Amino acid sequence: MVVARTKRICSLPMLLGLATLVLISVPLKAQDQTGDTSTTKKTGAVDKGIDYLLNYLNMAGAKKSNEFQPLTQRERNKLYLKTMTNPLGFAKAGLSAGLDQWNDKPEEWEQGASGYGKRFANILGQYSIQRTVTFGLGSALHEDNRYFNSGKHGFWPRTGYALTSSFLARHDDGSRSPSFSQVGGVAAGAFLSRLWQPASQGSAGDGAVSFGITMGYNAGFSIVKEFLPDLGRALAKKRKKPSVPSIQAIDWTPP
Repeated sequence: MVVARTKRICSLPMLLGLATLVLISVPLKAQDQTGDTSTTKKTGAVDKGIDYLLNYLNMAGAKKSNEFQPLTQRERNKLYLKTMTNPLGFAKAGLSAGLDQWNDKPEEWEQGASGYGKRFANILGQYSIQRTVTFGLGSALHEDNRYFNSGKHGFWPRTGYALTSSFLARHDDGSRSPSFSQVGGVAAGAFLSRLWQPASQGSAGDGAVSFGITMGYNAGFSIVKEFLPDLGRALAKKRKKPSVPSIQAIDWTPP
């Protein structure tokens, strides 16, 4: 259990880095779009990277809660397929498997390529179950688990909104209620993965611990999602260079 917590803590800086990158890139992208056509290719690459990051973080871009629009089933299908093929998900699974390999977790799985492959498949399997169950239940119950910025002011109102967003979902009318799809997906990934885990990680208690850690982790990271746009805008503003006066604007009249 200690190792599981260590893995979560070690993964947090990487996820914070990803989130910071996307939230800084959004305002920078808007600035790039005002430039000439020489930046078109760069902007296209940035757009694609931002799209991957927003999908991985399950964020509705820079939209606020009052801008919510319900998803059609076609849009849900598209988001699910993009999530399941997102290269960032595979990269995260690879890094997490490396951490488990380093910590020899679980100890029954050997070191070397074979052990790493088992750990990678384990993490990817849990992730796939969680996403698939969440997608299925979300579609059936018309729940939307994407994160929308609160649009609120003040630390505590925004923090309260972020914490509740980790277990609440929006319905087609914009109302929020407990997210059976989100909680059910996390539970399915935590408990069903015990079926292929070795004895040291295969009990129902281990599944409960995994479920609790994931839900707590989601709650904490919702707070990060809420406040990181502020940091992104501040850094983008700092990076913005003052405009250079044109030759026509300079007064050449001799004194």
